[in-house]
Amino acid sequence: MGERILAVDDERNILMLIRNALEKDGYMVDTVAVPEEVLHLDLSPYSLILLDVMMPGLDGYALCEEIRSGTDCPILFLTAKTGEGDITKGLGLGADDYITKPFGIGELRARVQAHLRRESRKRRHLMTVGDMQFLPGEKKALCGGQEIPFTKSEYAICEYLALHQGQVFSKERIYEHIFGYEKESDSTAITEHIKNIRAKCQPAGISPIETVWGIGYRWK
Repeated sequence: MGERILAVDDERNILMLIRNALEKDGYMVDTVAVPEEVLHLDLSPYSLILLDVMMPGLDGYALCEEIRSGTDCPILFLTAKTGEGDITKGLGLGADDYITKPFGIGELRARVQAHLRRESRKRRHLMTVGDMQFLPGEKKALCGGQEIPFTKSEYAICEYLALHQGQVFSKERIYEHIFGYEKESDSTAITEHIKNIRAKCQPAGISPIETVWGIGYRWK
């Protein structure tokens, strides 16, 4: 595979577990136990970052906020905090997803593979749906010529729903399609991503995603 992954966690035994598991899949894994060191790294070689939330000094939230502007690769939080407020905060700072601690090796490998597989999908050059234009190759969305600052996960959700305009999809179905991994509890991430999408669309005067109560979401 050849992709390089960065894992950041103050627990060295967790870092060793992550490295051993992912290197078996052919990934190159760099580990950092002191989060402040990440601020001095060149993040451009990394295809994915695993980031622990609860770390002394610079926690995962603060670190994510610091590095997000310097990399557009998927960031997955490793967290024992799964309250709605914690998830909202993490995704609002630009994280793509979260893995709940304690996690199994199989789940870790599947989630990493799913996100990297999503990154490598081939896309069409241009798509216009309603008031929005999608540039799949660049993973950008425009309205009235202005870019809407979606994260990659937010963009992927919009593109998927727009491609199937009018169809209703459950949170679980959206998660499975976007990330390629089926896990019912993670539908919370979709809820929070859609909140962020709506907030970012508001200044453009559009609200393209409609909630179908008790079922899911659709593109108007």
